[in-house]
Amino acid sequence: MIDIVFKKKGSYIGGFSIKGHSKTANKGEDIVCAGVSALAQSALLGLGEHLNRNVRYEVKSGNMFVELLDEPDELTEAILTTMRLGLSEIAKLYPEAVRLRS
Repeated sequence: MIDIVFKKKGSYIGGFSIKGHSKTANKGEDIVCAGVSALAQSALLGLGEHLNRNVRYEVKSGNMFVELLDEPDELTEAILTTMRLGLSEIAKLYPEAVRLRS
């Protein structure tokens, strides 16, 4: 099970954590894990490379943590909410593999 938790910082999303693995296919062939990973890593790149925000993060197999060090704003919210929308759709399609919490 992939457990995804979004953390608020004021009225905006200030970070997220992702833990666990999906067991819907063999390692390296799991589209659920790949989809979750692609969305999360794209959001991290958008925050750091596109918006130039200071971000504390850790990425390991089965574990990702991202926290905005700057105050979140409408631009960071757009990136993180888009990520959340994509993850929510994956969770709807694979409820046995993904749990999304705020």
